[in-house]
This record gives sequence, C-alpha cells and structure tokens, in this order.
Amino acid sequence: MGENYEMVAKTLFGFEDLLEKELTQLGAQHIKKGVRSVSFVGDKGFMYKANLALRTAIKILKPITSFTVNSEEELYSKMYAMNWADYLKPTGTLAIDATIHSKQFTHSLFIAQKAKDAIVDKFRDTTGQRPNVDLKFPDLKVNVRIDRNQCTISLDSSGDSLHKRGYKLATNIAPINEVLAAGLIMLSGWDGQSDFMDPMCGSGTMLIEAAMIACNIPPNLMRKEFAFERWQDWDVDLFEKIEESLLNKTRDFHFNITGYDKAPSAVKKAIENIKHAELDDFITVKHEDFFKTQKGGERKLHMVFNPPYGERLNIDLQEFYKDIGDTLKQNYPNTDAWFITSNLEALKYVGLRPSRKIQLYNAKLESRLVKYEIYAGSKKGKYMK
Repeated sequence: MGENYEMVAKTLFGFEDLLEKELTQLGAQHIKKGVRSVSFVGDKGFMYKANLALRTAIKILKPITSFTVNSEEELYSKMYAMNWADYLKPTGTLAIDATIHSKQFTHSLFIAQKAKDAIVDKFRDTTGQRPNVDLKFPDLKVNVRIDRNQCTISLDSSGDSLHKRGYKLATNIAPINEVLAAGLIMLSGWDGQSDFMDPMCGSGTMLIEAAMIACNIPPNLMRKEFAFERWQDWDVDLFEKIEESLLNKTRDFHFNITGYDKAPSAVKKAIENIKHAELDDFITVKHEDFFKTQKGGERKLHMVFNPPYGERLNIDLQEFYKDIGDTLKQNYPNTDAWFITSNLEALKYVGLRPSRKIQLYNAKLESRLVKYEIYAGSKKGKYMK
C-alpha cells in the first residue's frame, strides 16, 4: 500500500452528490462534499483509479501545501520557498492554472504569472537552469487557488479536463459535454436495466455514456494521456494493474440503446464516434425525425436527451417544445422521458406536468433537468396539464 493523501475532485454544479456516491463506491476514504468539488483520501493507485473511473469528475487535484497570502509578493516568496525539485526537473516544462475567489486578488492571469516566476526563478537560482512553459503538454501542471487570503497549491493529476474521454472523432455545432451527459443519465436513475433512447442524439455523446454506464466501462480508458504520466513518481505497472482490475468489473447488457437524429450529418458522426468507442454492439443510430416516430414494443423505455435551446440553433421554440410534449403523450407510452433545457419559458409549451425538476448549469446557462412520466393505458393523462 502506498502513502495516503488528500485529493480534490472537481465537478459541475449540481453533481456533487453523484460524485460523492461514485467516490464511495470506488472505495475513497474521508469523503467531504464541497461546492463543485468533493475532497477525499487515497493513495497513488487510487488517484489513477479516480481519473480512469469517475464519470462526473472534471479534474483530480492533489494539494501539496496551503498558506495565507496578502499580496502578490508574498505569494511569490512562499512559492519560491517550496522545494520544486521534488516535482519537476530543471529542464522540464510547466503550466500554471489559477482560480481566484477574493476581493484582494482579482486577476487570475497575473497570479498565474507570479506563481510561474517564483518556480522558474527558484530553479534558475539553485541549478542555473530553468523550466519552460508549455501550455499544451507540460511535465507538471500546477493549480493555484486563492479563496479570500487562503492559498492552496495543488498538482493537477488529470491535465486536460476529464470530459475529454478520447472517443469523439467528430462533433456537431452544439455538442453536450461528456461529464454533463453522464451526470444527467445518472441523475435520471438509469441503471442499464431497461431500453434507452436519445431521440435527438447529435454526435452520440448521451448514447455512448449510457452504454458505458450500463456495461460499467470506465469512461476514461480511451484518453491519450493523464498529467500524472509525466510525474517523477509515475508507475506504469501500477497503472496497468488498476486498469485491468477496472476492466474485470465490466458487465453484460441485455437491452437496446437507440439514437435518432433528423440530420444525416449528425447520424454519420454519431456512428463514427460509437464505432471508435467500440460500443457499436450495444447502440443503434437511425436517421429519423423524433416527431414522426413512435415507441416499438411494450417494454419500459428510459429516454434522456438534450433538445436545442435556441441559443445556437434557430428554431421556433414554442412549436418545438409543444411537439416534444405531443410526441411523448401520443406515441411513447410506458416511458420515463428526461431532458435538459436552459430555456425555462419553453417548458410551458410541453403541455405535460413534470414529475421532477432538478436545477443544473450547462456551461454558464442555468438549466433544468425535467422528468415526464408517460403511462400506458388509462394512466396516460396523469401528468397532463
């Protein structure tokens, strides 16, 4: 067993409970929920596992120190005093990411610059050499977080945001973030024990995330690289062991996952992405206009989708949302339909009463994830207005 230390998993607003549950199921210790983050304790192997397996995490940070700071000069001197040779070679590369929640410090780029100067100057003064900045593929990515006058320095173990799973070859004009897609499906309670549909599937993100959840496939197996692979203590044997243990926990799926889109280009992209993710055995995508379709068979259907908001796509929202409600009501009995929208006004036109509403953010847009229960037979009208 390696040494245990605290880590912080960052997430989207509204996904904190999901991430806490994921960490509990993975075996994390001392889990504490924050806002857009969950802290936990584990060893190096668990850090590898968290990066590979967490569906709702955006980043896994490893805090290495914290201190009070009242000026940029104090930040510089305290960072200069740290032993950066423990983490980076003098000839290595680095990148600094700063987040600021403070009245005193207001410019994150200036804070990042000050932190970079401190590290570079320390190496130059002690070794005569200095690391270079590489924003794309640095050997070390450092996160500086200032909350009022409390500064925490962390190593970013993930690198690129964990929503970049690695399976997407092509996207549409308004692609949904993979972490957001996974979180929506998890919030909807889908457990892989029914048929699943995304009737407006775009480039297939929701379908792929649903298949990975159903089969318990770790979401980040296809990533090209994690930041920790460039750390001085990188252990490739341990990583491969963790990867293998996660793959041994995958499971069979005995239902159907179906996607529709009325744009041939979207269908083509979705099929490419699904094939690249090696999930084409589980997912079928068809060129269909959802409003002209109906449910096949008697089995329960679980539907999760991300309809256009009118933000980037030009549509008549009133008519569009009315058509969603009419299609569900008339053609999709025995269906739990969930969708996310940032156009709260447009929900009035659906013509059905949602049985649940969950507040979320899609990028910076305040949104709602809504659920409509469409019953078979005599209960059909229960949630009609």
